[in-house]
Amino acid sequence: MQTATPRQPERVAPPKPIPLAPFVDLPESGRYRFKNRLLGPPLHTDQLVHERLGKPTALAVFASDNLSSVAYGTEEIIRQLVPYIGLAAFTLVMPITIALLVVLGFLILSYRQTIKAYPSAGGAYIVTRDNFGLLPAQVAGVALLTDYVLTVAVSVAAGTAALTSAVPGLTSYAVPISVAFIIIIAFGNLRGVKESGRIFAVPTYFFIGTMVALLIIGFGRMFLGHLPVQSIHKAGMLTLKPGHHGGDGFLMGATVFMVLRAFASGGAAVTGVEAISNGVPAFRRPEWKNARSTLVVMGSTLGAMFFGLSWLDAHLHVNAYEKGTPTVISQIGKLVFGTSPVGHVLYFALQAGTMLILVLAANTSFADFPRLASFHAGDNFMPRQLTKRGHRLVFSNGILALSAAAIFLVIITRAEVSRLIPLYAIGVFTSFTLSQAGMARHHIRIKEPGWRGGLFVNATGAVLSGVVDIIIAITKFKPPGAILGAWVIIALVPVMVYGLTRLNKQYESEASELEGDAKAAAEAPILRRHVVLVLVDRLDRSTARAMQYGRTLTPDELRAVHVAYDADKAEQLAQEWRRLGLSRFPLELVDCPDRRITRGVLEVVAEALDGQTEVTVLVPRREYTRFWHRLLHDRTADSIARAVSQLPHANVTFVPYHLGTNIHSEAHV
Repeated sequence: MQTATPRQPERVAPPKPIPLAPFVDLPESGRYRFKNRLLGPPLHTDQLVHERLGKPTALAVFASDNLSSVAYGTEEIIRQLVPYIGLAAFTLVMPITIALLVVLGFLILSYRQTIKAYPSAGGAYIVTRDNFGLLPAQVAGVALLTDYVLTVAVSVAAGTAALTSAVPGLTSYAVPISVAFIIIIAFGNLRGVKESGRIFAVPTYFFIGTMVALLIIGFGRMFLGHLPVQSIHKAGMLTLKPGHHGGDGFLMGATVFMVLRAFASGGAAVTGVEAISNGVPAFRRPEWKNARSTLVVMGSTLGAMFFGLSWLDAHLHVNAYEKGTPTVISQIGKLVFGTSPVGHVLYFALQAGTMLILVLAANTSFADFPRLASFHAGDNFMPRQLTKRGHRLVFSNGILALSAAAIFLVIITRAEVSRLIPLYAIGVFTSFTLSQAGMARHHIRIKEPGWRGGLFVNATGAVLSGVVDIIIAITKFKPPGAILGAWVIIALVPVMVYGLTRLNKQYESEASELEGDAKAAAEAPILRRHVVLVLVDRLDRSTARAMQYGRTLTPDELRAVHVAYDADKAEQLAQEWRRLGLSRFPLELVDCPDRRITRGVLEVVAEALDGQTEVTVLVPRREYTRFWHRLLHDRTADSIARAVSQLPHANVTFVPYHLGTNIHSEAHV
C-alpha cells in the first residue's frame, strides 16, 4: 500500500517594496514633516525589541505611581481621623499604616506569581480573561482603565500641590499648571519608550534620595530628642467637628467606621503595584525575571518610605490643612531639615523631588493604559485604532485618549486632590481582587510544581484585596461634604462594560458577515456587462482626467452623465461638448427640476442595473492644498458615493485632481 506524501504548506513570499516610477514625485505631507520635527524620525517595527527597558530605567517608568503615593498616603489617613478624634488620631496612624503594609506585602508576593505565570503581560485583564472568561475580564479591565485615568489626575494635582506648598503665589494657577504637566508627560511618551524612561529616571531616583535624607535626618533627630512636636491647631488646619472628641480605648474614641474610612483613604498609598505586571513585555530579556526583581525593589522601597513617613508624622503631630497646602510631607520636611541654609536647600530639594515624582507618577498610566487598551481592542471590545503603534512604536491613540480624559477630570475638580481621592483606589482594588482570584484558579487548573504555595499566596491576596475593595466602596461611597465619591466608579464600570460588550457584538457581527464564504464570493462568475458612467458637472481638467481614466477600464459601455439642475448650464455644456467633438463619449443630460442631484444619479445607475451588469460610477473630485480652500466648495461627491454604494453591483470610484500641485501630468482625452 502506497503511503501518501504529506502536503507541504504553501510558502508565502515576504512582502517586497513597490518600486516607484522615477518621474513620480511623492512629497511628504506637511503634517508628517511636522510630526518628524516634533517627535523625531519614525521607528521601524523591527526596532521594537531594542526599545526594551533595563531594570533601573524600568523602575523609574513603572514605579513612579507606586512610590509617589507615599507623599499623600499618610496625609489621607490624618484627614479622615483628626476631625473626629483630634490629637488621638496620631496614635492610630502607625497601626493603620502597618495594616496597609501587610496588604502591600501580599500584593507583591501575589504579583510575583502572576508575572511568572503570564510573562507576556500578566495584568488583571489577561489573567481574568484566561481564567474567568471575557465578560469578567471587561470588569477588571474597565476598573483598571478608569483608575489609570484617575492616577494621572491625582498625581498631577498632588504634584501641583507640592509646588504651590513651596511657592504659594502659584496657588491660583493650579489648574493650568496641572494641564501643562499632563501635556508634557504625554509628549514624552509620544516620543517613545526609551525617551520617556530617560526623562523620568532622574526625578524618580532624586525623590528616593531626598526621602532617604528626610528619614535618616528625621529619625536621627528624633532619637536624639531634637525634633519638636507641632501644634495641630494652627490657622487653616483641620479641626475637631462639633460633638466629637478623642478618647481612650483601643480605637482612641473613634468608631470602627471612622478607622475603616481612614484605612480606605490610606489605601491609595499601595496602588500602582500592578503596573509592572501589565508592562512585562517592556523589560529586557529575560522579561519575567527582570520584572519580578524590579517589583520587589519597588514594593520594598515604598514600604520603607511609607512606614518611615508615618512614624515621623505620628511623632511630630503634623496636621493637614483644609485647603490641602502646605502638604503634610512639606511640613515634615520643614521640621526635620530646620531653618539653617542647608536645611532650606534640603527642604526645597524635597519639595522639588516630591513634585517631580508626583507629576511623573502619571507616567505609569501612560505606560500601561495604552497597552491595556490595546488588549481590549485586540479582543474587539474597544476601537481597533487602539491596537496600532504610532510614529515612535508606542500606542499613540491610547496616549492621546488618556491625556484628554485626565485633563477633563483635572478641570472639573479644579485640580484639588481631596475631590479626586474619593474616586481613587476602588478601581485598582477591584482589578487586584479579580487578578488574584484568577491566579488562584490558575493554580487549581494547572497544578504546576509548588502550586499549593502559589495558591495560598494568591488566594490570600484576593481575600485581602476584596476586603479592602468592600471597605473603600462603603466608606467612600459618598464622603461627607463631597459631591463625587466611589459611587461614580461603581456606576460607571457596569455602564462602560455594557458599552464594550455592545461594541464587541458589532465587531463580531461585521467579522461574521465579511468572512462568511469569502472564497466563494471571490471566485463567483463575473457579470456579463460592465458600464462606466462619468459624472460631469462642467468640462474642465478634473472631468477630463476622469474621462481619460474611464477609457482605461475598457467597459462595454462608457458614457458621460450630467444632472441638469440648471437648464441654461446644461445647454452650454452640450454646446461645448459638440464643439470639441467628443463623440466617443455620449453625453446624457438627466433632467432634475427639483435639484436633487444625488437622486438623479441614483435613478441613472438603477436604470443601468439589470442583474447582468456591473456599474462603475466615476466621480471627479478636486483636492485642495489648504484646509480653508475646502470650505469654499461643497462635498456633493461624498453624498453621491454614499447613496450609490448602497445599490447592488454599483461601485463608486473617486478620480482625484489635486489643485495647485504638480502631481498630475497632462490629461489627453
